[in-house]
Amino acid sequence: MNRSPSSSYQQWLASASACILFGNPNNKRTAGWQQARAHHHLSSALVVPYIRILHTIRVGESLDDLLQAVFQRQSHQSHPIEVASSISHQVPLLLRLDAPGDHFAVERELIALGASDAEGDIDDRLVPLDAYTVGHLISATEARRLQPQHGRIWYPAQWFRGYCRLLSWLQREVSILLPQAQWMNDPADIAVMFDKRRCHQWLHAAGVAVPPLVPDLLGQQSNYEQLRLSMEQHRIYRVFIKLFCGSAASGVIAYQYNPRTGAEIATTTIGIDHSGHEPFYYNSGRLRRYTDSATIVQIIDWLGREGMHVERWISKDSWQNKAYDIRQLVCRYESGHAVMRLSHTPITNLHLRNERLLVDQSHLSAEQVLQIQHIASAGLHCFPNSFCAGIDVLVPSSGGHPYIIDMNPFGDLLYYVEHQGLGTYAWELQQWLEHECI
Repeated sequence: MNRSPSSSYQQWLASASACILFGNPNNKRTAGWQQARAHHHLSSALVVPYIRILHTIRVGESLDDLLQAVFQRQSHQSHPIEVASSISHQVPLLLRLDAPGDHFAVERELIALGASDAEGDIDDRLVPLDAYTVGHLISATEARRLQPQHGRIWYPAQWFRGYCRLLSWLQREVSILLPQAQWMNDPADIAVMFDKRRCHQWLHAAGVAVPPLVPDLLGQQSNYEQLRLSMEQHRIYRVFIKLFCGSAASGVIAYQYNPRTGAEIATTTIGIDHSGHEPFYYNSGRLRRYTDSATIVQIIDWLGREGMHVERWISKDSWQNKAYDIRQLVCRYESGHAVMRLSHTPITNLHLRNERLLVDQSHLSAEQVLQIQHIASAGLHCFPNSFCAGIDVLVPSSGGHPYIIDMNPFGDLLYYVEHQGLGTYAWELQQWLEHECI
């Protein structure tokens, strides 16, 4: 589709404070970013919905077509509010990608885009570990027929491929249309951070401390039998098994077995529904404890087909009889907001209604806080084209230096915590204005 660009659209693209936010409108993330821009006296971001991006890819239109249509619909001002006088630099066009979750129509279209018969301009160059990102496949038509089922984990490997295809399309289109724009987090980096297997490789190669892996399983599809064989050969009796692209503890298993008795325990959020023709797997939103081998084999084999990442289980330090880890927000030049996540179980995600505590209210010493900030900063510096991330840091119970256990390019949605008197989004934007503007 060819549109004649309006003068107001062209003026907005060239304006001193323009920002494009690729995300899902009307959620807490989008609202938080718009509030941050208002706090810094900047014009509202142009919100480009994921569902519109997916439609544009499918029908073969361009990013320019999409932006013009969204701009006209949202009726932005011809002359956005300029940067406040306290900021001396000009602000380049900023591009921000937000999380694609919590929107079933988007999830369904991403699965369709990940299909082998997906329509549109298909580009797999940003898919990490491409040969091992396959999983159980359905057609694009079947994907669009899916109906919401609460908590169900829908075809995660195919969803991830679809998301990487979207990232590839955006990266290429932006390089053509908006070559002077700056990504807050580069699409290629987001793809790597999203894949726990590739991200672990990336960090390890850079010398950043990450939990050791179970040998013989990296970079390939595995199953329960292969996992147990490797564990037994290397005398490893406790591991963390993670769905390679999961979040919010979705697809995580704390697994252990007794080499003497053969008894095994899997603690996980994964539930199995047997009501249909074939079982499906869902995030129950609470931890379940499985001890029967048949169920454990079934779950681990499913994770293996979709893609699993297996780390040796490092016991977390505890406080007041609760295990904890730290979510540390980092921008390129500084560590900011930090939250301690505490649980009576080895899985500490806040989505499971675990306890949260501000780090400065905890028992951690100044030296420990600096170690946590240092490794989190080192992790982000492995991605020089990305500005911020929420990084999960494990402090081992045995003492010693901490480990990075997850890097989340969208890990900045932290409630009820401030740094330098600012919430997460306002602080990120302040860091950007101070350090990245030309």
